[in-house]
Amino acid sequence: MPNDSQFLDITLLGKEYRVACPPDQQPALIQAAAYVDGKMREIAEKTRSTLAERIAVMAALNIAHEHLGLNQEADQAHQKIESSIGLDMDGVRGRICSMEAAIDAVVNAE
Repeated sequence: MPNDSQFLDITLLGKEYRVACPPDQQPALIQAAAYVDGKMREIAEKTRSTLAERIAVMAALNIAHEHLGLNQEADQAHQKIESSIGLDMDGVRGRICSMEAAIDAVVNAE
């Protein structure tokens, strides 16, 4: 499979970076770069720091914290839904594993 990546120039905190990116993923990368750049600018403004490495690390930590917080909120929402409808996800997973084992047994018996 050939490497379909092309290069895309993005700008973060006024500095340009060239990154490899498949053409179909370029809009998402541009959007991600704009988000990261915005976070970096917020931190630079708040801290009055000019050290790009420090700003990048702080932005990465803030973005990771946001991401993990959203995942935790989603997990809590899923648990609330499961309990409100009486769904036992461990039981469902167990049944799926049993079905997969039965299918594998049939397929391997042929």
